[in-house]
Amino acid sequence: MRAPIHGVAVDAGSGLEAAIAEARGASGRQGDLLTFKRAVLETLGPAASTVLLDAACGPELLANYPKDCAPMLAFEADVYHISDADRITVLPDGLSVDDYPELGVKQLKFFMYYAPDDDPVLNAKKESLVADIGARCRAADVRFLMEPLVYHPVLKPGTVEYAMAKPGLVERATAVFAAPQYCVDVLKVEVPVDLAFVEGFGAPEMSRADALAAFRKAAAPADGLGLVYLSAGVTFEAFEASLHLAREAGVGFDGFMCGRAIWADAVGVFGTAGEDGLRTWLEDVGRARLARLIAALG
Repeated sequence: MRAPIHGVAVDAGSGLEAAIAEARGASGRQGDLLTFKRAVLETLGPAASTVLLDAACGPELLANYPKDCAPMLAFEADVYHISDADRITVLPDGLSVDDYPELGVKQLKFFMYYAPDDDPVLNAKKESLVADIGARCRAADVRFLMEPLVYHPVLKPGTVEYAMAKPGLVERATAVFAAPQYCVDVLKVEVPVDLAFVEGFGAPEMSRADALAAFRKAAAPADGLGLVYLSAGVTFEAFEASLHLAREAGVGFDGFMCGRAIWADAVGVFGTAGEDGLRTWLEDVGRARLARLIAALG
């Protein structure tokens, strides 16, 4: 049996930096982004199995990882480098897969926007890039967490049409990257349902029974691989409820990688109360939220 993954993700880049700058206002400092990430790492890391950091700030914070919290670095440039035309992830400057073991990092996360119904030529380029990274991870003995973020060429997130299509998109993307040629160790996938359209949580466009079936069907192609759910910017309550639904559905998933659902509210606290207030909030609310997500795994 694989060890459960209780992961905290704080790999956001320029978007988080801008939010912190706005919250801090005249109190802002050059190193505020690093200060925020260090606080999350040091405060929540002791209760997490891993904390995910970005390729820019992460190497500087490796010495701050708590005991028994495994380092994980994203293998991506900031999202502002990604072209809206093809949505192909740009690799970081000055960092290669071979650098990870030298840094003492045995886990690499890579995300790719992926639409199963997009241009097959474009998808082939994306698949080739993922396969290359996977092969390099396998050769370097680095655990590869692949994060396919689904989209549809026409349907827009937040609509009922997209909500009905999403389970199939997650299932198909999972099936693609679970194939052996990608050398994926853990698939970091989206919750396949939008609770805003699920009976008992929002508009009853999808019954609870259908939502549970969607969890099972979307996860099935990952059989044999690690599977964790990401929070994808939803509220803490929505993500916690999603983990409970996955358990109720009987999905054999390994855990979660949760980012903004845990710490997004701390940005405003950092703005008004500084680093001391930030750490107090993380020790109180942040740790409690992490504990609730761990409890949701059963």
